[in-house]
Amino acid sequence: MIPNRCKWIWVGAAFALGLGGISSRPAQAAERIVNFYNWSNYIAPGVLDAFTKETGIKVVYDTFDANETLETRLLAGKSGYDVVVPTAYFLKRQITANIFQKLDKSKLPNLANAWPEVTAKLAVYDPGNQYAANYMWGTTGIGYNIKTMKQLLGPDGKIDGWDIIFDPDKLAKFKGCGVQMLDSADDILPAALNYLGLDPNSTKPDDLEKAAALVSRVRPSVRKFHSLGYLHGLATGEICLVVGWSGDIKQAQSRAAETNNGVEIGYAIPKEGEQMFFDNLAIPAEAKNVAEAHELRN
Repeated sequence: MIPNRCKWIWVGAAFALGLGGISSRPAQAAERIVNFYNWSNYIAPGVLDAFTKETGIKVVYDTFDANETLETRLLAGKSGYDVVVPTAYFLKRQITANIFQKLDKSKLPNLANAWPEVTAKLAVYDPGNQYAANYMWGTTGIGYNIKTMKQLLGPDGKIDGWDIIFDPDKLAKFKGCGVQMLDSADDILPAALNYLGLDPNSTKPDDLEKAAALVSRVRPSVRKFHSLGYLHGLATGEICLVVGWSGDIKQAQSRAAETNNGVEIGYAIPKEGEQMFFDNLAIPAEAKNVAEAHELRN
């Protein structure tokens, strides 16, 4: 369960007590709540119920499908959320904007189990790992229907590079069976830049215009730019080729296998390189249930 999204890298408890008049009955602790805003399709069934059963903390759970959606809510203020899941490259500028509060690591003993390599890479965006802890990481690559791919490219055909996406003639072969790409410039444009031999992290206007022009040339073969729906479409055979997040594509593989519908899905890490992303748990500066947020994170 890993859907977006960072720069290219090659490859917890306070109780609110109810107060009342003089009574022979003991004061009752207020209901403990944590408001959690997470990516769609990004947590296993039953996990939150198990957390509530173990801690007594009720989880109010909402989802989003784009970093921009999360950032808009946070910048507007008074979001009402206690835990959110920004991607690393958004996290960096959000820290600068004082959107988050520092973590109390004394309440997060499980940080000791974090993968050091991921922690080190996250520190590029959050120096000292003060504001966020990694939740999920993954890659942005190419998912495809293996049977359809062989029908279109031949029995020895394979997908191993970005040319299948950014060469208009090659992508056109898949138009009829359904092509979908993420509605995320932070994923698609770096891939296009890399394909063109340019720095995938470039912010130069000329470079970005070249990448945008490349995407425009393949646009006629793309059925939809959307960051939701392709998981189901790939699993059912409704679409055959996607640029998507590794976690979603792996979920599609599992769903297809569970339904035994004859769909077999492959995932390609392009030989030219692909984007590695880090999605992280952070606590907004305005969070009201901070102790509960730390318990959820731990």
